[in-house]
Amino acid sequence: MIYVYDTTLRDGAQREGISFSVEDKLKITTRLDELGVHYIEGGWPGSNPKDAAYFNKAKDLKLKNARIVAFGSTRRTDKVVSEDANIRALLEADTPSIAIFGKSWGLHVTEVLHTTLEENLKLISDSVGYVKSKGKEVIFDAEHFFDGFKENPQYAIATLKVAQEQGADWIVLCDTNGGNLPNFIADCIEEVKKYITAPLGIHAHNDSDLAVANTIVAVQKGATQIQGTINGYGERCGNANLCSCIPIIQLKLNLKCLSDESLKKLFEVSHYVDDIANNPPVDWQPFVGSYAFAHKGGIHVNAILKNPLTYEHINPELVGNRRRILVSELSGKSNILYKIQELGLDIDLSSLNVSNLLEKIKQLEYQGYEFEGAEASFELLVKEMLGIYKPPFEVKGFRVFIDKIDDKVTCEGTVKINVDGTLEHTASEGNGPVDALDTALRKALTKFFPKISAIKLTDYKVRVLEGSQGTSATVRVLIESTNGKSTWSTVGVSPNILEASYQALVDSLAYGLSFAND
Repeated sequence: MIYVYDTTLRDGAQREGISFSVEDKLKITTRLDELGVHYIEGGWPGSNPKDAAYFNKAKDLKLKNARIVAFGSTRRTDKVVSEDANIRALLEADTPSIAIFGKSWGLHVTEVLHTTLEENLKLISDSVGYVKSKGKEVIFDAEHFFDGFKENPQYAIATLKVAQEQGADWIVLCDTNGGNLPNFIADCIEEVKKYITAPLGIHAHNDSDLAVANTIVAVQKGATQIQGTINGYGERCGNANLCSCIPIIQLKLNLKCLSDESLKKLFEVSHYVDDIANNPPVDWQPFVGSYAFAHKGGIHVNAILKNPLTYEHINPELVGNRRRILVSELSGKSNILYKIQELGLDIDLSSLNVSNLLEKIKQLEYQGYEFEGAEASFELLVKEMLGIYKPPFEVKGFRVFIDKIDDKVTCEGTVKINVDGTLEHTASEGNGPVDALDTALRKALTKFFPKISAIKLTDYKVRVLEGSQGTSATVRVLIESTNGKSTWSTVGVSPNILEASYQALVDSLAYGLSFAND
């Protein structure tokens, strides 16, 4: 069994730009427990009021799988262990497990703690022994162990020995600077096992982009606890990414971390934590990224349809992800047919001229259109080419006026639409030209389609396709909309940003009125 120790709430929160509230931390704790994580490091109770408040509230959580861990350092050099404020705060957190980190690198002992190597061993011994005497499970994190081993292997191992002698339940080897290579990690662990019988863990940072690799090699060499964070959050370049470590260990090494059902929640948990952290997901992240099982090339898709193993190293559903077939200028007929079926379009495929549709898509993509992220526009295109789609309205024309008077800018949009032979001409102001156009369209359509009030624009992105042309460059506009039940995306392309926005807006409203689930 490989035990999963999550430090998203402590080490992960040290990433620049992330600040979890107490409520955020409690929500993530609950979700990690549901995932099946064995240990959740909640923070450092002696360092700030927020972490102290978290531990106080975490006592009321009804966890089924995880043990909450309080994290802190060995005692201060000038304090008796029983009177050390940090040690007392760890015990007052009232968690079943406590992680204590101590220095294993002489450089830190002499230049950071300003003490002797011998005194540092006493700090570790006193702290681990005292906390263990209080009935706690003790996890000793040997900070900078691998750098310390490189400089003075005998001393680095001595720090582990004193922790083990005082009853530490786990000895965790830390690559705190994230600068060591997998072969060195492996050699160190082989040497450590000659002296340490307590269960070993690994805590790797990602400064050399090797945190996952170093974690995996540590497990192969006998470590039975892996420490890391969801999505690899952490200070500097982050920590070992549990969203990669867990499936590699479970699916590649065939060692148990989580139940098979829990593993299927990994995609959901990854995106949940990103959402709580107000962080955009890394779409190309292995296993849980939305691109991880996305196929674009026609040859690839043709092979995938015959046997997914041809271009997928695992079944995406094992980690809660899904296969995605993209439509682009690189597509073949297989992409088109698969996409039509995936979208659940009620179309007789035998009646579809796939070659014509494929050629049309390639022409549009050459102009700058992108259907990978605009599936609603793709669906409208397919149905239009089949002659089974009639737009619910027709825009006969639009104008946008921008005035600046006394440093105040106002925008007004006017549109003329046709709905089944009835003309409607309206005007509306907006917060910017695109908003003015959107507001005018909705105002004109409301009397014909009252349900349009439920359609909201949730995302608006503009990309310049050829920057060398300056302000006359062609732009692509992608719009995401929702009616509260369904979400869809549309695209527009033009050298004129308003024209591109208009195309995407019209597709968005037309799709929402015609095909979105209410």
